[in-house]
Amino acid sequence: MNKDFPRVMKLLRKEKGLRQKEAADQLGVAQALLSHYENGKRECGLDFLVTAADFYGVSVDYILGRTSSRNGTVVSEEELPASTVSESYGGDPNGLGIMLRKKLITNALEVIFSLLMKTKNIKLAKSVSSYLLTAVYRAYRHVYSAGGKNDENSFAVPFDDVSGMCAAQMSIDDIKAKNAAHDGTADERITNARIEQEYPKQGTALFSIVTNVERDLQKFEK
Repeated sequence: MNKDFPRVMKLLRKEKGLRQKEAADQLGVAQALLSHYENGKRECGLDFLVTAADFYGVSVDYILGRTSSRNGTVVSEEELPASTVSESYGGDPNGLGIMLRKKLITNALEVIFSLLMKTKNIKLAKSVSSYLLTAVYRAYRHVYSAGGKNDENSFAVPFDDVSGMCAAQMSIDDIKAKNAAHDGTADERITNARIEQEYPKQGTALFSIVTNVERDLQKFEK
């Protein structure tokens, strides 16, 4: 059974502001059956899947959790806005993959920081920023250490300590961000529909990251 289908069906109904009985009536099924779908107790047929996708204005792939983009859009490297640093991958297929990931990350961060500004939650902004800064620092240390030819004395934090210290800092920032996000000061309601409307291209990059990372994370459940 598809594990994402119940979650997405419930999410779409709530985003539309419908009670389960109202949604069931408009989808042409009994409330009890819709309840089974939303709780993962029953699998739906193809006809219902198409009907639900049309009713909620999303793609079938979105309902099945195959993509976090409501319209099922798959982002391409050419469609994403360029960053301020200009590079070329020189025709190397591996380089093309790296450039695409770079654009996905930079465009997704545009969305995240834009939303942070709108929340006006200073504690959340500081903790998320600190988390990302540490992640960038750690990534740079990995790249710097590649090949083992560069002098690690360039950094104040010793090579043997940096992994644990960064992990500790990011764990602290993660806890602070979680607490700040639930302290009641941010009243921004974020939905996938809103992201796609306000950030048509950057939002697709963010959704692509969400889909790929969640696919990797779900491996731990097996």
